[in-house]
Amino acid sequence: MSILEIHDLHVTVGDAGETTEILKGVDLTVSSGETHAIMGPNGSGKSTLAYSIAGHPKYTVTGGTVTLDGADVLAMTVDERARAGLFLAMQYPVEVPGVSVSNFLRTAATAIRGEAPKLRTWVKEVSVSMAELEMDKTFAERSVNEGFSGGEKKRHEILQLELLKPKIAILDETDSGLDVDALRVVSAGVNRSREQGIGTLLITHYTRILNYIKPDFVHVFFDGRIAESGGPELATKLENEGYHRFGVNETASA
Repeated sequence: MSILEIHDLHVTVGDAGETTEILKGVDLTVSSGETHAIMGPNGSGKSTLAYSIAGHPKYTVTGGTVTLDGADVLAMTVDERARAGLFLAMQYPVEVPGVSVSNFLRTAATAIRGEAPKLRTWVKEVSVSMAELEMDKTFAERSVNEGFSGGEKKRHEILQLELLKPKIAILDETDSGLDVDALRVVSAGVNRSREQGIGTLLITHYTRILNYIKPDFVHVFFDGRIAESGGPELATKLENEGYHRFGVNETASA
């Protein structure tokens, strides 16, 4: 059992001359096998939470704690956080020209596992995961994210998730830009990871992905804080009512 605990987290963005507080005291606990959906309007701080946990240098933690199985995440470098068992699937994955997907994945797995995977078993692992994600075998020889469609980028993120097997996965708007078929395939990959005991923090603006990934908990983010928490029924309420009662003039549904 692994536990990610976030307590009274405060985060700012900007330089010393002018900073803006984005997170204003976030409390959240994610355990193995749980799926937590973070929902909220644009600008509410959802992505800031994801990148702050991962260690993005753009964001400065000014208060609070983040621990993974009792270890101080905020004291770790970005790569140490990954080796400790944190995984971030980005909303906009970056291109890495000249580095093939196959080399990237094996290098990442070596860093996480502490030794290079045996080639024969590794090739099988990759082939099985790619087949489940309906990815052509030639995909492995393409440069990471270079020329990828939105769906290909997101499938590649979930491929990493399945192969690296982190303790806690943070998925930042994984449904962004996906058509119905890609959304179905990507969601199935997330569900498989959950069955393996991975805790998931699923950040989304819309409710449609929750038709495929059933959350245990739903949290509404507003003005840098969790304004309301509940079960899956809260997502349904948001779909019907939007975020109006939180003072926002937009709806939760696509």
